[in-house]
Amino acid sequence: MSTKATTPTHTRSHELQQRAERFFPGGVNSPVRAFRAVGGAPPFVERAEGAYVVDADDNSYIDYVGSWGPMILGHAFPPVVEAIERAARNSASFGASTASEADLAERIIACYPAIEKMRFVSSGTEATMSAIRVARAATGRKMIIKFEGCYHGHADGLLVKAGSGVATFGIPGSAGVPEEIAALTHALPYNDVAAVESAFDAHPDKIAAVILEPVVGNAGCIPPAPGFLHGLRELTRREGALLIVDEVMTGFRVALGGACELYRLDPDLVTLGKIVGGGLPVGVFGGKQKYMDMLAPLGPVYQAGTLSGNPLAMAAGIATVGYLQEHKAEVYARLESTAKAVAEGVAAEAEKAGVALTTNRVGAMWTWFFNEGPITNYDEAAKSDTAAFGRFHRAMMDRGVWLPPSQFEAAFLGMAHGDAEVQATIEAAREAFA
Repeated sequence: MSTKATTPTHTRSHELQQRAERFFPGGVNSPVRAFRAVGGAPPFVERAEGAYVVDADDNSYIDYVGSWGPMILGHAFPPVVEAIERAARNSASFGASTASEADLAERIIACYPAIEKMRFVSSGTEATMSAIRVARAATGRKMIIKFEGCYHGHADGLLVKAGSGVATFGIPGSAGVPEEIAALTHALPYNDVAAVESAFDAHPDKIAAVILEPVVGNAGCIPPAPGFLHGLRELTRREGALLIVDEVMTGFRVALGGACELYRLDPDLVTLGKIVGGGLPVGVFGGKQKYMDMLAPLGPVYQAGTLSGNPLAMAAGIATVGYLQEHKAEVYARLESTAKAVAEGVAAEAEKAGVALTTNRVGAMWTWFFNEGPITNYDEAAKSDTAAFGRFHRAMMDRGVWLPPSQFEAAFLGMAHGDAEVQATIEAAREAFA
């Protein structure tokens, strides 16, 4: 694929956007899709295959969003499509148990030793919300600690200094969240164990859990500093609080066993999403049996979902996770080499052009911050030149490369990206920086 010399037309997408604005706030069903942070009108996607998405005006783009992470095997990966089709022929939903739920659970547990039991839900928000409810019940405490710039879904108590769209739009929290609920959440700087220790000292026997993205993806990609994750593990054990590792984004991406495998971490509870559902809506929360057995019908913690364990989502998840298990060595070596090539290749073009850029990457997720860096927490990420990022984003879109439409989101690639896509992306960046 060669980069485009002229701006593509978006006539049909513009018409579809105007129509959508009649029905949806901002014309979208998730805020970042509106492109408000980067300018320009969002193309409407019509289809996708492999490493490419095609919009309603038949413009083709190399895709580094990947449905915000799930498409690790590429769009319309044939074994996943076939699995969904087979499941759909038996009906899309039953509201009853199926063997496929345990089939996928067995695969997940094989990759995540920290998960002894789990529950399927339909979104990452449900997963984190439910994990926190379990932690509060297990400890008899109300407060939680999260980290600035980490996004754990849009449940009330988790929107305090959150990342993702909250950071993109510069919103400190959210209207509609009662102060009494927000006061139970303490947002601390990421990569700062001392701040967490101080919070435990200030609120003895009050903190139920620490929840974090082990690799921040929702303030842009920010890796954990050496000792940070294990410092949190030691602190929470000492203080009688639970450690909740939110791997909705990193799960099955940075390693087969996610960040828990990569950093040899043993949390109390883990949340998963995105890749685990093969592109369909799925969330998971799980962990030590003694905590998970507190859920109804065994215990007093209530959680439910009509479409939890949906058979289409289970089929997609089994096909995706199964492929990753069976091709582990090939998949993760290739993802590492391809992501390294594109992330470092674009960074080299920025350096040649005299553009201040910091590249943070862990495996097949990364961010180009328009900032001299280093970037180790949200405050440092927030100093990035978002206007420069917006210009870069628009220039890359014009050249057939689709990046996440926010400085504060990680980019992703998958097995369908190869040398041709890497070289086309670097060429597009060279032109964009010029």
